Amino acid sequence: MKYHSDVVVLGAGAAGLMCAIAAGRHGRSVTVLERSPRAGQKILISGGGRCNFTNRECRAENYLSANPHFAKSALARYAPQDFLAMVERHGIRWHEKKLGQLFCDRSAQEILSMLEDECVRAGVRVKCGVEVKEVTREESFTLSAGSDDYVSEKLVVATGGLSIPKMGATAFGYELARQFGLKVIEPRPALVALVLTQEDARRWCDLAGVSAEVEASCGGRSFREKLLITHHGFSGPAMLQISSYWRSGERVRIDWAPGIVADLPKLVFSPMLDSGARRDSTAALACLRAVLPVRLAERWLELNPMRRWTNAALEEAERALHEFEFVPAGTEGFGKAEVTAGGVDTNELSSKTMEAKRVRGLYFVGEVVDVTGWLGGYNFQWAWASGWCAGEAV
Repeated sequence: MKYHSDVVVLGAGAAGLMCAIAAGRHGRSVTVLERSPRAGQKILISGGGRCNFTNRECRAENYLSANPHFAKSALARYAPQDFLAMVERHGIRWHEKKLGQLFCDRSAQEILSMLEDECVRAGVRVKCGVEVKEVTREESFTLSAGSDDYVSEKLVVATGGLSIPKMGATAFGYELARQFGLKVIEPRPALVALVLTQEDARRWCDLAGVSAEVEASCGGRSFREKLLITHHGFSGPAMLQISSYWRSGERVRIDWAPGIVADLPKLVFSPMLDSGARRDSTAALACLRAVLPVRLAERWLELNPMRRWTNAALEEAERALHEFEFVPAGTEGFGKAEVTAGGVDTNELSSKTMEAKRVRGLYFVGEVVDVTGWLGGYNFQWAWASGWCAGEAV
């Protein structure tokens, strides 16, 4: 069977559905093809099931890309308040958490249902369980899926990245880009936990479940968030954020006591510097327990024993607390990564329309593109914005 549409969108995730809605509203006939048995599977698991659907503070600076300016146009043309307006039109209750993150009050299913409803209103046809095996182009694009062919003037690739393969992630979008002569920046796991070497794991991983607020730094970026010790290494928002900037072999720095706590002295060990103050391991542990969980304070002192109690030794202990460094053995990989960094080179695409500069009618949106957001709703906003821009253009 041969099906004809003005536009075919490959992928029924956040970017693909938004693109289809925008195109359908302009009277284009749109077919969305999804390999998985249902649409929006990553939407449903996001934000602990409540979908961190955008962030009020989105700026291009919150994204990692070989071209740091590429995202500016799309983010300006479709802003967080634009998506929030749709959410409110559908009566979805939401709340704001720290750092501008917006979540559903109830369930991520509400966001997916909203998008599916908007597709219906726009006349978009969404077909799930369709695995496209081949894409060819003569005058139009032809997508072959078993005994069926889908023919369209415009093709939008919204196939996502390699993260969470158990939910159907594949390299098909990258393969399509290369098929049409577009450069792809090597994909790698991002927003993912870091794995420790065996030696470091023996030092830390028996504390699995302990967390603390830290400042993590790598690749010229720093994030002040929670660090969580796991059975394999370090996770939590601080590590997920910094993982996007980390490269194999590089060192990660952790400040275990960032900033100044209002009701504590400026330096962690400054109580021991007072005239007549006690100077021994018990006093040092008391200082550490004021800023770290008890088990973590005890472990830090075990790994950094102070054999002398001079002012110089205390100053060195202070420095070590703020400048702990380690080299990760790796990450937990695409299986645990929230997103994929790298992807279709932005130099190949129009920042306004997401169309390939050298292949008229071919568009790439969302995670398949080399634009990766920070943790906290930024990647969804890139999906909405890039999808909307392509949908307006097709």
